[in-house]
Amino acid sequence: MDMANLPTVVALIPARAGSKRVTGKNIRPLAGHPLIAYTIASALQSGVFADVVVSTDSSEYARIANHYGAWAPFMRPVELAGDVSPDIEWVDYTLRRLEEMGRTYDCFSILRPTSPFRQPDTVRRAWRQFLSAVGIDSLRAVEKCKQHPGKMWVLQDNLMRPLLPQPLSEQPWHSRQYQSLPEIYVQNASLEIAWTRVVVEGGTIAGDVLMPFRTEGYEGFDVNQPLDLRVAELLVQEGRVRLPDVPCPPYSA
Repeated sequence: MDMANLPTVVALIPARAGSKRVTGKNIRPLAGHPLIAYTIASALQSGVFADVVVSTDSSEYARIANHYGAWAPFMRPVELAGDVSPDIEWVDYTLRRLEEMGRTYDCFSILRPTSPFRQPDTVRRAWRQFLSAVGIDSLRAVEKCKQHPGKMWVLQDNLMRPLLPQPLSEQPWHSRQYQSLPEIYVQNASLEIAWTRVVVEGGTIAGDVLMPFRTEGYEGFDVNQPLDLRVAELLVQEGRVRLPDVPCPPYSA
């Protein structure tokens, strides 16, 4: 692969400070470092990115990001850091601010700090798959869903109906064994990669044509609930997963 002719890509790590479900989850300690340190490490060590940028509304998070080798060149406006703020808002803002600073990129990748078991090779594998595809707008990490939507219901007062249309010529999905149901995938927090044009021209982070990136093992593990952090700690303690190597000392406030 001719590195000189590859598209340029920036890693965007979103790290707002106002999480409600797990307070301060992006910097919660795991094996001696804040959670975000492992995403920064995997991004830097992948060798894929021209820059590794942290988007945050917190000066403390910015200092932590800089300590671990990322770049937090400006604060995210508070109006783009709410519980329901869509990704397109902060991504568009960040790319535009970077362009004002003379930094433009052909592609961007969102790497969420709540996915600590993503390895540098995970990023490299996804980047190779993205580059090998023709005619796509973006790539997104997925894994087989643990709860099949064929067995999900919408409640209406004291009745319920299947979430998905059921096949007419065979047994309905809700009454079949899991092994007989179609394979369904759900997106996870590991990563996504897209051409910058989908933001500039389409006002979206994904575009219309997406390709899957199938994560392996715990690559897509996401710390999104208090129990998830405890599970992550146990997985590390029991040696069932490997965290990315963090080459610098732990951050001290």
